[in-house]
Amino acid sequence: MKPRLFTLIIICQCLLFLPSKAQITERERPAEWDTLVLGGRFMDRFMPMPIIGELTSDTWGAANTVPRYIDNGLENSKYSFWGGNAVLGEDGKYHLFVCGWRENSPKGHMYWSKSTVFHAVADNSFGPYTVKDSIGPGHNPEIFQLGDGRYVIYVTNAYYISNNLDGPWTKSEFEFDPRDRKIIEGLSNLSFTRREDSSYLMVCRGGGIWISETGITPYYQITDKRVYPPVDGNFEDPVVWRTNIQYHMIVNDWRGRIAYYLRSKDGIKWKVDPGEAYMPGLAIYEDGTKVDWFKYERIKVLQDSCGRASQAHFAVIDTIKWNDLENDNHSSKHIIIPLKKGRLISISDKEPITKKTREIRLKIEYEDGFDPQKDIDLESLRLGAPDIINYGKGCTVLTSEPMGKDLIVTFSGEGNGIDQDNFTAKLIGKTNDGDWIFGYSRLPGVKYLEPAVSVCNPILKNGEDQTTIEVEVQNFGQVDSKRNIVYILSVKNNQRFRIASSIVGKLAPFEKITLKIPISPNTKIGEKPELKAVIK
Repeated sequence: MKPRLFTLIIICQCLLFLPSKAQITERERPAEWDTLVLGGRFMDRFMPMPIIGELTSDTWGAANTVPRYIDNGLENSKYSFWGGNAVLGEDGKYHLFVCGWRENSPKGHMYWSKSTVFHAVADNSFGPYTVKDSIGPGHNPEIFQLGDGRYVIYVTNAYYISNNLDGPWTKSEFEFDPRDRKIIEGLSNLSFTRREDSSYLMVCRGGGIWISETGITPYYQITDKRVYPPVDGNFEDPVVWRTNIQYHMIVNDWRGRIAYYLRSKDGIKWKVDPGEAYMPGLAIYEDGTKVDWFKYERIKVLQDSCGRASQAHFAVIDTIKWNDLENDNHSSKHIIIPLKKGRLISISDKEPITKKTREIRLKIEYEDGFDPQKDIDLESLRLGAPDIINYGKGCTVLTSEPMGKDLIVTFSGEGNGIDQDNFTAKLIGKTNDGDWIFGYSRLPGVKYLEPAVSVCNPILKNGEDQTTIEVEVQNFGQVDSKRNIVYILSVKNNQRFRIASSIVGKLAPFEKITLKIPISPNTKIGEKPELKAVIK
């Protein structure tokens, strides 16, 4: 279907600005997005913001951002805040690490490159946060915890590390090894998530995937192209996180003011879900008060014990960035918006699900505030591949029965839509009071921990007696690899010719070897051959 043009609301003052500094480009949306059901796009998960403190107009901001409840997140009249995320500390308080600069700084918002990282604390995850101390210079902070319990605050071109959230913090720099791959759009705006074995996965601004064995040891690039949606966009500010089911990513098209949501089984290969992940217009309070922030950037998430995203943290600004000057009425702040969490569900069947599957048994777990035996409108439930569930299709309910406090629901297998491209099933439905619910389940028969064997480009070594090809092979997966074969190809005129091969035995996670493959004297490879290595 032809895409239709989706017209974003353009603030008048942006139209008066120079085209070179334009902050908006209209983006086309696929026409099929119009048929997504409630819960089919990530943006549906944003909920009204709780009311904290008093509604006030006695604060900075363009007319479209006042009145508002200033106690949400972090703001004050003396500083402009930008980016950052919070974690729950062992003291029961929420610790927010965010960057900022004085509002009266020269050039206003454009002083961001000299920002400072602040440590703010709150008893409530939504705020108000109070600045406790400063960590040091840095921009675009993101805090994460290593497998050994230490905390790391990433900032552009560096990181801080400490044994606890109150410091002291030591500044250092990451080591990055692109492994003969082109670094995609530079190493900035990084986001990190811990894998199941406490190794770390990182995505850079350009959408390249990197892996580190500990989170602070060298990061190795394992992709050679971006994993973002195949659309025209000015991408930045990716955020990546892992739940007990799968990996998640959101990336922002800053010029189009539209973000995209992606999912992955292993954090390496990604699927793009339809619909907007977020765009302007999200800030609505429980009493209906709306705050029309000009831009939402630097999204981060607060996760619960299962890894589910329960809050979205944003840097927001009330006007175009170049209009935020020193000692004026414009600024930026940190806001927090609650997210609807997916329900805890799991498929009980042991056999892989195919189009021939007749029935699917699903367990929906009881949680505080949610009783699946009483709260769910069973007829509304649909289960199947996310690709079809997001559009209102999927399997329907046959029967249900209690299991303790949980609920077992049996679905007809007809129309499940699950194929080899799927690594989760998705549930969408409604509660008896009209609210909507969703959840993801892993699929039986799918291997979620697999080896990830990667090869570098071959290097030709001309010796006196023998010509060899050396190629580096490393396993970046979380389990041992099995035997693989590395093929060496000579590329000429867009054609590939196999000139050599070698067997690679079992490799433990992060184990690396260098193959030295002899070349037959009769093999014609030319003086300056273009060589490629592929692994099967």
